[in-house]
Amino acid sequence: MRFRTVSMLLSAIFVCSPVLAYQAAASDHDQPPVAEIIKRFTEAESQNKMARNNYTFTQDFDLMTLGEAGSFTGRFHRVSDIVFDDRGNRFEKITFFPPSTLTDLELRSEDMQDLAGVQPFALTVEDLPKYVVNYAGKEKIDELNTYMFDVKPKNFIKGERYLEGRIWVDDQDFQIVKVKGQSVPEVDQQKFPHFESYRENIDGRFWFPTYIYADDVLDFKKGPSIRVKMTVRFTNYKKFSGRIRLTDEGEAAPDEEGKGAEKKVSPAPVKPPDQKSKPEPKPKRP
Repeated sequence: MRFRTVSMLLSAIFVCSPVLAYQAAASDHDQPPVAEIIKRFTEAESQNKMARNNYTFTQDFDLMTLGEAGSFTGRFHRVSDIVFDDRGNRFEKITFFPPSTLTDLELRSEDMQDLAGVQPFALTVEDLPKYVVNYAGKEKIDELNTYMFDVKPKNFIKGERYLEGRIWVDDQDFQIVKVKGQSVPEVDQQKFPHFESYRENIDGRFWFPTYIYADDVLDFKKGPSIRVKMTVRFTNYKKFSGRIRLTDEGEAAPDEEGKGAEKKVSPAPVKPPDQKSKPEPKPKRP
């Protein structure tokens, strides 16, 4: 996401270190050691991510810029169905995509990468070496007891996106149920909003992302500060029963408009946010 009048620079290339750091947990007689918790939830997250790649669902992505007194100054809204063709290939079918009216911001490929990966964040066994993971205690979210971990990237690799923030891990299913943070890196005039992401239990086994929310002011080095409000909803999860080909979720480009267009990618879009108040999602067991 960048101020429209400023040109984009390429990010610097860094080498990723496989070293994992974590902080010793506070004493709790019934709690497994922190290293064991990390091992269990990253393994569960790998299975969860693979399972989600076998589901169809609807994505509704709505991003708005706001001016004085909360007045709307621009909007980007796209709704898609993530489905499979008769060969089992996964693709995005755009069902609603009016012309963008954003004038102060320009969405870039990094924004769509974040929708596909960072915001519905999954910390898998494969991704764990990329992060520093620090235990931050326990917290109850509604009826769920969770372990909290602060995460940040160890290094940056060109073209990859990362989370810097906090995750909440259910102490029974050992899957992430809430994420709060920001996508990084920010390079040159790039700015990305702080967000919260929530999951719900699907089919009594998996915790899939269903709601992402952001309401933040982007302070650009050159140009005005811009308030953005974003909601993303993932609905209608249904397990695909045909022939399946497992792949990681891809990124979507933001420059195609039109109803019924198709792209061979995965996640993105959502539904309009509540303008009066922030919804209160509640992770629940079935």
